[in-house]
Amino acid sequence: MIPLGQAVGIKLFADGVLVVALADGPTPARACGLRQGDIITAMDGAAVGSTEQVQDLLADTAGAPIVLSVRRGADALALTACARENNGVWQLGAWIRDSMAGIGTLTYYDPATGQYGALGHGITDVDTAQLMPLASGAIMETTVKAVKKGAKGDPGELKGDFDLTRDSGTLYANTECGIFGKLSAEDAAKIVGAALPVAKKDEVKTGKATILATVSGNETREYDIEIEKIYSPSGSTRNLLLHVTDEELLTQTGGVVQGMSGSAILQDGKIIGAVTHVLLDDPSRGYGIFIENMLSAAGLSSE
Repeated sequence: MIPLGQAVGIKLFADGVLVVALADGPTPARACGLRQGDIITAMDGAAVGSTEQVQDLLADTAGAPIVLSVRRGADALALTACARENNGVWQLGAWIRDSMAGIGTLTYYDPATGQYGALGHGITDVDTAQLMPLASGAIMETTVKAVKKGAKGDPGELKGDFDLTRDSGTLYANTECGIFGKLSAEDAAKIVGAALPVAKKDEVKTGKATILATVSGNETREYDIEIEKIYSPSGSTRNLLLHVTDEELLTQTGGVVQGMSGSAILQDGKIIGAVTHVLLDDPSRGYGIFIENMLSAAGLSSE
């Protein structure tokens, strides 16, 4: 695999619409049994993939019973609701979300398949902490314009400008261990780094390592870290504890900030994992995932 560390913009469109909250008091949503975290996939048999579609279908029924096809975990439910009019708008009394966008970091590129892995964790809804069900998505070129430096109790973040004129690649999977997709031929041709071996879990050790990250412009650089602890391989995204020791990175970011998730971790000439989370009480420290776990989620072998 070729380690990357390149910041990208990410956009994800949900498979259905996610119920992120219910309005207070008696509402059609509560009356029919709808819950926070439910995914509405169809209404009266018509597939829905956007909030606009939901609003249009509710307006068409004008308060008549409508059957909601709902996915709740592994269960498929049919709930019947009657929308209520509020200031000329027909409503269920539920807040829904159909898409998400943000900044993250590419971890690796597989020259044999054209596939990439990024983030090291899944894209989850901010209100429900639920993994967003993926219908489609893409990544875009991003230039990091500013950094909100991390501090105790404040994780900080990268701020970037997305190139909205074109997609750099598709997105085909949103999993607990990362997001995965295929780079465009144009963007794959720009990759100049050398491929490195992939480390197995039992090869990862405490001690010195580096990460590849982009925290300014489009420049990907290597920064020093220390792996302080390795956790049981049974965990999916928090397999190791890392400490940023690079003075330049600490000056720029305070350590790990939002948007750096996916930064490749290298040790002894191998890709061993990716940065996933920052410690809120100490931004100089964060968690990382084993690269084996990412590759497994992508359906790839570490051999």
